[in-house]
Amino acid sequence: MTKFSDLNLNPKVLKAIEEAGYETPTPIQAGAIPAALEGRDVLGIAQTGTGKTASFTLPMITRLARGRARARMPRSLVLCPTRELAAQVAENFDTYAKHVKLTKALLIGGVSFKEQDALIDRGVDVLIATPGRLLDHFERGKLLLTGIEIMVVDEADRMLDMGFIPDIERIFSLTPFTRQTLFFSATMASEIERITNTFLSAPERVEIARQATTSETIDQAVVMFKASRKDRESTEKRRVLRELIDQEGDAMSNAIIFCNRKTDVDAVAKSLKKYGYDAAPIHGDLDQSQRTKTLDGFRDGNLKILVASDVAARGLDVPSVSHVFNFDVPGHAEDYVHRIGRTGRAGRSGKAITICSLRDEKNLSAVEGLVQKEITRLDNPVKPATPRKADAASDTPDTKPARPARRTRSRTTATAPAADTATDTAAAPATAPAEAPVAAAQSPAEEKPAPQKATERQEGGTGNKSGKSRSRGRKEDRRDDRTVVGMGDHMPSFIALSFAERRAG
Repeated sequence: MTKFSDLNLNPKVLKAIEEAGYETPTPIQAGAIPAALEGRDVLGIAQTGTGKTASFTLPMITRLARGRARARMPRSLVLCPTRELAAQVAENFDTYAKHVKLTKALLIGGVSFKEQDALIDRGVDVLIATPGRLLDHFERGKLLLTGIEIMVVDEADRMLDMGFIPDIERIFSLTPFTRQTLFFSATMASEIERITNTFLSAPERVEIARQATTSETIDQAVVMFKASRKDRESTEKRRVLRELIDQEGDAMSNAIIFCNRKTDVDAVAKSLKKYGYDAAPIHGDLDQSQRTKTLDGFRDGNLKILVASDVAARGLDVPSVSHVFNFDVPGHAEDYVHRIGRTGRAGRSGKAITICSLRDEKNLSAVEGLVQKEITRLDNPVKPATPRKADAASDTPDTKPARPARRTRSRTTATAPAADTATDTAAAPATAPAEAPVAAAQSPAEEKPAPQKATERQEGGTGNKSGKSRSRGRKEDRRDDRTVVGMGDHMPSFIALSFAERRAG
C-alpha cells in the first residue's frame, strides 16, 4: 500500500502530514501527486470528499519551497468558485506548510481591499482567489500574473455553473504559457473539456471513479411529497422536513439542509428556529463576516443545523456531518452529487434524504439517471389529515341550511292592483303579518281611475315610473279615500259641478 513517504514530498511537508494524522493517501492523491511533482499538467476527476484539495496543495508546497516571491507577482494561483471554498484551501495551506516558509494571500469579496493590497505588495508565494476579486485587483493595477508558475482551478464544473468561464479564460490569457496547470472537479462537462483541451498541455488524466458517482457510504432516500393545496405547499413541506429531522433523533449529530433559492434558505432557517431547532442560514447575499461566523460555528459543533444554498455544496470539508437534507431537488443533477458529498466523507457513513414535490419529479429522474441507481423511496412522515365527521356532514347537500326566501319590497303605485300586495303578503307571512289588513284596505282606492288621473295631473305627466312617482304613489296609498287631492275635508261645492251646470248658474 502506498504511503505519503513514498511520494517524494518535502520532508517538512511529510512532517506536517504526520502531525495532521494522515498516513495513507487517497486514490486521487496517489495518482495526482507524482505527476504534479514532475511538473506535468493534471486533470483530476474524482467524487467529492476524496481529498482533491491535498492533491494539489502538497505538491505545490514541495515545489514552491525552493525560491522567493516578488512584490505584486505571486508565484502560484488557486482559483475557487466560492469564498468558503477559497478560505478552506487557505486553511489547508496553513496546515501543510507550517514548517515551510511560504507566504499566502486570500483574495475574496467581502474583505477590505486595503488589507489584501498590503499582502500583495509584500509578495506572496501562493495566491488563493475567487475570479471576480482577482480581476478587480488586476484592473486596479495592484497585481501582475506574469510570474505564475503553477495555476490550479478547483471545482472547475462549478465555475461553469456560476458563469465564471469567460473570467477564467481571461485569467489564463494573463498568465505565462509555460505555467503548470492543474484542473480538479467531481464532474466534467463538455465546456470544461473544451477549456482543458485549450489550456492544458498533454495532461495526466487521473480519474479515480466514474464521473458523478456517489460514495457507497452514503445511505440515500427520497420522500415523495404532495401538498394539500398549492398555497400551503411551502408550509407543509417545512413540516415534513421537521418530521424527518425528528425521526432521525440521536442518530443525527449535525446536518446541512440545502435549498434551491436563497429566500427558501431564510424561510426554512427561521421556521426551524421558531420550533426550537438550532439552525442558521448561509447564502451569497449575507455579509462575509456573518457567513464566516456561521460556518465556523457549524465546524466547531456550536451549531447543529446549517441551512444553505449551493454556496456550501462544493468543496466544504466538515468531516463529521451525519446528515444532508435536500429541501428541494437540485435543478442540475450534478449538484446533487456535490450536496450529498458533504456527508459520508473520509470513509464515514452518512445519510442523505431528499424531499421531492410533484414539480421536481423531472429533476429527480435526471439525478437517478446521472448516478445510475434508483433512490430508495420513504413514506411521508406527515399523514394527510382526515376530516372530522361533523365537518364531513356539513359538506353534504342534504344538510346544508336552506337559504331564506328573499323578501321583495312592494313597489305599489296608485295603479298597482291589489293582487301584487296580496302576493307579497303570501310570500312572506312570517316577516310581515301586519301588512295584510293594510293591503286589503287599500285595494278599493287603488282600483278607482279618477284619483289616478288627478294624481298624474298634479305630478305633471301620465305613466311616470320614476322613483319620485313611485314614492308619491306610496304616500297616496296611506291617505284616506278622497275625491281631489289637496283640498282637505271642506271641498267647495262649485268644484263638484259639471261645466253645463256652471254655465247655467
